[in-house]
Amino acid sequence: MSISRHVKQMMQESSWIRKMFEQGILLKKQHGQDKVFDFSLGNPIMEPPPEFVRALEKVVHDTTTGMHRYMPNAGYMTTRAVVAERLAAETGLPFTAHHVLMSCGAGGGLNVILKTLLDPGDEVAIFEPYFPEYPFYVSNASGTTVVVPTTENFELDLEALDRRITARTKVVLYNSPNNPTGVVYSEESLRELGALLDRKQRELGRSIYLISDDPYKRIVYGGARVLPVFDFYRNGIEVYSHSKDLGLAGERIGFVAVHPEADDLDDVVAGMTLSNRILGFINAPAMMQHVLREIADVTVDIDAYERKRDLLYGALVDMGYEVVAPGGAFYLFPKTLLEDDVEFVNQLQQRLVLTVPGRGFGRPGHMRISYCVDDATIEKALPIFEQVAREFVSA
Repeated sequence: MSISRHVKQMMQESSWIRKMFEQGILLKKQHGQDKVFDFSLGNPIMEPPPEFVRALEKVVHDTTTGMHRYMPNAGYMTTRAVVAERLAAETGLPFTAHHVLMSCGAGGGLNVILKTLLDPGDEVAIFEPYFPEYPFYVSNASGTTVVVPTTENFELDLEALDRRITARTKVVLYNSPNNPTGVVYSEESLRELGALLDRKQRELGRSIYLISDDPYKRIVYGGARVLPVFDFYRNGIEVYSHSKDLGLAGERIGFVAVHPEADDLDDVVAGMTLSNRILGFINAPAMMQHVLREIADVTVDIDAYERKRDLLYGALVDMGYEVVAPGGAFYLFPKTLLEDDVEFVNQLQQRLVLTVPGRGFGRPGHMRISYCVDDATIEKALPIFEQVAREFVSA
């Protein structure tokens, strides 16, 4: 075999999201772009806001010497300081640039964190349904993924987590608003999560780090607030991406922040800085770091995503689909009308509507619908969702 067995296995288990996205490309070539309704990929439809464009133009025309050269592996001190200032204002904690590392998006940040924290065989607990890349990231760092179920409505099941924490547990990883469900975990449940991990640390005599994967933190609806991990857990680490809140998915820019009072803080920060280099990221993109200093509090139009959610969610419920109302992000995760979610997704695909089967997120019997698409795609797809619902509800 010319490639490693490990990579071969990962290829066979590779993300359903990408499979459906690539299938959509083929279908669009066959039938035309406007005839295929692609809800497969969380690829933001909202263009970056005008403030981003102005800041980018300013950076492009800045002739200061060294603007695009190497910088410290953790990123520009000035950019990290801006991030730290915002975190300090949000949490009341004494964040400084020392507690922040600029990363190549949330994916890059998660790989840096796990490479830093895990020894071979250390366990990372994740909640299902989960972002499909998580087990790959854990495997990259020679760790073991432990999947923890959630409730019927995708809320945290802390009793299940309690049973799955062992002497090898090093990390618990959660994502709120959640991809694929859009659920925002309640403040009460998160505080209970922090209390549980505090107790487990004492029982096991080891540090357990809680990673909050936060790319959708600013995309919430109805006045909801995402409780920062730092508010309820001292060994908390936040990883953030501007892929969604600024529509910059292709620019790969984000950050990692560690609680100022975390165990072994200096070692964790120094380890992440080294990991950022040896994983080949070297540093986050210089141009995006310059831009972010100018627009730290800017986002895309969240109301536009909320309108899309309301349109699609309301219509699907009226058609008979069972779906939990998302409090954030831009995904719906309804139950499929066939027990076999892959077969149901195939039925939609035959009608040129692309969704992703729930088993790709660890929860069979569901499908993910990504509504970060234009309104016309939603409106034209609704009759197809209704046609399929009539066919299988009455069957």
